[in-house]
Amino acid sequence: MIGSEKGCDGSVQLDDTSNFTGEKTAIPNKNSARGFEVIDQIMSPVKEVCPGGHTIGQARCTNFRAHIYNDTDIDTSFARTRQSGCPKTSGSGDNNLAPLDLVTPTSFDNHYFKNLVDSKGLLHSDQVLFNGGSADSIVHEYSTNPSSFFSDFITAMIKMGDISLLTGSNGEIRKNCRRAN
Repeated sequence: MIGSEKGCDGSVQLDDTSNFTGEKTAIPNKNSARGFEVIDQIMSPVKEVCPGGHTIGQARCTNFRAHIYNDTDIDTSFARTRQSGCPKTSGSGDNNLAPLDLVTPTSFDNHYFKNLVDSKGLLHSDQVLFNGGSADSIVHEYSTNPSSFFSDFITAMIKMGDISLLTGSNGEIRKNCRRAN
């Protein structure tokens, strides 16, 4: 989840309006994303000094249930831990949340990649980044070399910032990520 001046477009922070359903209440996010008032309080002084992004988040049981019960590319102990909060039966515990990073869920660091190397990616779509394919070397590098991850993250954020903005009636720059202008 990105919550910066340039990262607002498509943001999960968008509130509903009379003619627009925001991502907060969209089916994949309904009842899973919360605490937006806290984000607003924190981001206000932070934006004054350094407008930027964050990678901290959680996922709903419905988004990782199949991975923890059906996939073989997952650490069995980790799967059992996740299963305790996400029952196998669909409709039961669907909105229960789990952190994307069990080790350091509130820190921006490289533990996400360490988790993938240890087969402890919460989402199937994350774990496939380390499954014997072409991305394995990058995941391994980031898991052992945090400065490499941070450096590449900075480069990626700069590149995202250089993406041509929509102007006029084709787009907008929001000062408040919670609502459209």
